[in-house]
Amino acid sequence: MSATATTAPAVPEERRTAATVPTGRAFALLLVIAGAAGLAASVMLTLDKIRLLENPNYVPDCNINPIISCGSVMRTSQASVFGFANSLLGIAGFAVVVTLGVGLLAGARYRRWFWLGLQAGVLAGIVFVGWLISQSLYVIGALCPYCMVVWTAMIPLFWCTTVHNLRHGVLPVPERRRGGVAAVARYPWVLPALCYLVVLLMVLNRFWFYWRTLL
Repeated sequence: MSATATTAPAVPEERRTAATVPTGRAFALLLVIAGAAGLAASVMLTLDKIRLLENPNYVPDCNINPIISCGSVMRTSQASVFGFANSLLGIAGFAVVVTLGVGLLAGARYRRWFWLGLQAGVLAGIVFVGWLISQSLYVIGALCPYCMVVWTAMIPLFWCTTVHNLRHGVLPVPERRRGGVAAVARYPWVLPALCYLVVLLMVLNRFWFYWRTLL
């Protein structure tokens, strides 16, 4: 029998991504670590919110100075955008992320629709976090340490999930753009690092009047 008769036909990329999407161990670990950090911060925020509701005079441990103050943020309407504490959304969302990452480490593979759902989730999360950052800096005028842990977790979750989905064909990429996606995938921390730098500069600039008193 000839070699051509025994060789299986190549599976188109669309059919591969419609079945299951391969995932590296590093990305799975990122989901677990970032998800766990976000989950822990959300739990602490929720507990402090409950204590604050029980006792309006309660002072959270994360009230460090006039700028870094959880209590100042938790008392605002921005902390309960949908009528309940934002941290409850974090508990639900980050718990899903941790579960997904653990499943991947255990050998699970998920279908394309599942990854599209995760993409929608991290997109909504990063947009919400971006809005909360702007509110904290320019409306409330205070920083919540637990909130900043959530920001820190959400930024790499968004960028690394997006690059993963572009790289594996979950999100369609034009032929002429695939080289750029491959280049970004080789250095996955560049985009999160740039975001961290931008947020840091925003914080320094907004509260420079206070930081300079500490020098």
